[in-house]
Amino acid sequence: MAQQREPVGVIGTGLMGTACAGRLRAAGHEVIGYDIDGRALRRFEEAGGRAALSIAELAQACRHIMLAVLTTDQVEDTVEGPKGMLSVQPAHAAPLIVVCVSTCDPDRIAALAARIPANRLHFVEAPISGTSDQTARGEGLGLIGGDVGAAHEARAILDAICPRRRHLGAAGNGGRAKLAINLILGVNRAALAEGLVFAERMGLDPASFLAVARESAAYSQVMDVKGKKMVEGDFAPHGKITQSLKDFALMLEQATRHAQHLPLAQTYADLVTGCVAAGEGDWDNAAVIREIRRRKIG
Repeated sequence: MAQQREPVGVIGTGLMGTACAGRLRAAGHEVIGYDIDGRALRRFEEAGGRAALSIAELAQACRHIMLAVLTTDQVEDTVEGPKGMLSVQPAHAAPLIVVCVSTCDPDRIAALAARIPANRLHFVEAPISGTSDQTARGEGLGLIGGDVGAAHEARAILDAICPRRRHLGAAGNGGRAKLAINLILGVNRAALAEGLVFAERMGLDPASFLAVARESAAYSQVMDVKGKKMVEGDFAPHGKITQSLKDFALMLEQATRHAQHLPLAQTYADLVTGCVAAGEGDWDNAAVIREIRRRKIG
């Protein structure tokens, strides 16, 4: 058993928060969680975590805190809202160390990092490239943005949740890289789904075709991660459709700000919008294959 280390707080106990919490526990940390969703918090407790009833309670108990919430609004509110971390009377002589693994609007994250009083809180941006399942196995890549010294202070969290990581400079750059990476991933995922549907329509067995594709010049890692889920219709989520839609909305907003059309990103966003309309928002993003199947001619 790993040596017991100082407790770490996790705000947001969904797929990614739970995956990271498991790695923190394996590294010897007690993990204290908070989530506005009571069901997610109960699942977190069942997995071995301890629940806090508020952000204030968590921030009093933990100097090191990880954010794994869904939206930029939630990150801002958790840090500087009326019941956020900066509203709490400090319980520690040193500033809080906060690591944010959420995929957010990078411009707003950069602005947030600049607003935070350095004597109260050190903020490290660390979105993780990888599914929750990959992260749980330690295979995710941390995309670090922010002060190098703060990132060094956060190594107790970072070493546990993302042994592989790259520092990309100022706060915001981690999120910018994450959005560009997720664009490539999403379009690649949709291309695999479309290829499987096309092969199936032509009379090929999807499982057999996937095996051939994995040996072909078209091979990519998405075939290993999502191919079997698509073929078997296993859409238990490792990364939800709604999260993909949120990320692609952020990409398209950034593209507009930088006067760049992203035709493939727009197509993918349209596909996952169709999945959400079909009630598949909480399914794994491999379910994009279902929307492609629905787009038959005639």
